[in-house]
Amino acid sequence: MYKLGEENENSFSEKLKECKNSIREEELVTIIYTSGTTGTPKGVMLSHKNLVSNFTTHAHNFAFGPAQRAISFLPLCHIFERSVNYNFQYKGIGIYYVESLAQIMMAIKEVRPHIFSGVPRLLERVYNSIMTKGKQLKGIKKDLFFRAVELAKQYDFDMKYNLSYRIKLAIADKLIYSKWREGLGGNLQIIVSGGAALQPRIARVFNAAKIYVLEGYGLTETSPVVAVGNLVTKEMKIGTNGPVLPGVEVKIADDGEILTKGPNLMMGYYNQPELTAEVIDQEGWFHTGDVGILDEGKYLKITDRKKEMFKLTGGKYIAPQMIENKLKESILIDQVIVVGDHEKFASALISPNFEYLHDWCYEQQIHFIDNNVLISNPLVMAYFQKEVKEINKTLGQHEEIKRFKVVPDSWSSQTGELSQTLKLKRKFIETKYKHLIEEIFAPARDED
Repeated sequence: MYKLGEENENSFSEKLKECKNSIREEELVTIIYTSGTTGTPKGVMLSHKNLVSNFTTHAHNFAFGPAQRAISFLPLCHIFERSVNYNFQYKGIGIYYVESLAQIMMAIKEVRPHIFSGVPRLLERVYNSIMTKGKQLKGIKKDLFFRAVELAKQYDFDMKYNLSYRIKLAIADKLIYSKWREGLGGNLQIIVSGGAALQPRIARVFNAAKIYVLEGYGLTETSPVVAVGNLVTKEMKIGTNGPVLPGVEVKIADDGEILTKGPNLMMGYYNQPELTAEVIDQEGWFHTGDVGILDEGKYLKITDRKKEMFKLTGGKYIAPQMIENKLKESILIDQVIVVGDHEKFASALISPNFEYLHDWCYEQQIHFIDNNVLISNPLVMAYFQKEVKEINKTLGQHEEIKRFKVVPDSWSSQTGELSQTLKLKRKFIETKYKHLIEEIFAPARDED
């Protein structure tokens, strides 16, 4: 086929030029359906200019080229993975496609990539897997492992560390972090993370281990990147989504909502001009539906989804994502959803990290025949109570999780609790566990 192309190059070169010149950058190139900011499925119309202006800009945030390899495993029907793929192609990076999430570790060991894009849920799983292996070590090896972890949790990009810390970090890298990198193929240097907020402690640990996490923020309507960390200019700040991309404008509305505009902003929603007008105001600002701040006037930080925030009966607002990320800092908790709209207090449904919990039960000589029996064990529940109590100390009084229920299920996209990009499907979860939510809040309602 390649030889056939060479033989006919002269015959078709003019035709190719003619086709290329006939396409205008403002023309529609793709329609991607998304729930957007209102929850109603709608087609986002993106032009050549939208896509090209975006990926050619964020391509300058790291200095890779044809000598490096990437793996791609997120759905290409989502704009995040598609844009990252355009970035890789633009820079000549070799891309190896993985059929499913279950094959990622196998692919990493085979391909030995230098970079890949993922979502926080994936990084959480890798982190938890590393921590679980660390807990299985004995004696001095276990002590060194967790000393290295604690050292990594102090890491930040803009800190000027003293000589003692730098020496300890170098020793930890030689003895511990290098083994983590080897377990991830040996070449991995960059993970692009998007789709949701990443727990800062996980970002610190990866970055300290010289696996740099470029956290970003964007939407389908913005093609998608609005902000992302930049390794080339060293504009990286843990706990934020990086600096706003050149050419993209961002401002924070009075109610905290993030507004943006630029060459990456969509043409509109397909055949739905009224919905387009709802999210793009007369001055051309797109209302993202996300709440955030510009840290140091430069680094975009998302605090929550505007539509996911809810109010307690006492009038206090709850930002569930922030609390959920705090709770997931416990190795005991795999997934969690915070509930309590128009209730007296915030509560949670917890899906455990069963891999870790099963090992812990074995060590404690706790016997069970299935997960239903496991989560009803008093010692297990006491462990969860202790973890939640510790995390509550880091929250405001109205944000504390007063009651919670542990479910016997692992949540996944296959069983419906998570989307394809591993975000919580809140309505589905709340419907599925309606009986448990009722058990949490019914006693408090009866007190009225």
